[in-house]
Amino acid sequence: MAQSKKYSCRVSQNDTGWTAEIVRRASAKKSIVTKKQDGFATEAEAQTWGETEVGNFLKKLNENESSKRRAKKAEQELKAAQAKKDQ
Repeated sequence: MAQSKKYSCRVSQNDTGWTAEIVRRASAKKSIVTKKQDGFATEAEAQTWGETEVGNFLKKLNENESSKRRAKKAEQELKAAQAKKDQ
């Protein structure tokens, strides 16, 4: 499973089976359920699903952040080129 201080997987049992949740730590006292899936027959199935989804979620999140950084760098380079051209 991908390690993250902010995102984790929580598995719980209810009347109809097992539930897996992706949980985001908003603060030291507050957690928010980001994604939830229920109806698993076993705890292992729920845990596997949760770990896979947290990994996918973190991968997508990191890709988005890197795209933002690249776009910001390109914008800065464009502004620098325009400033140099105007001089």
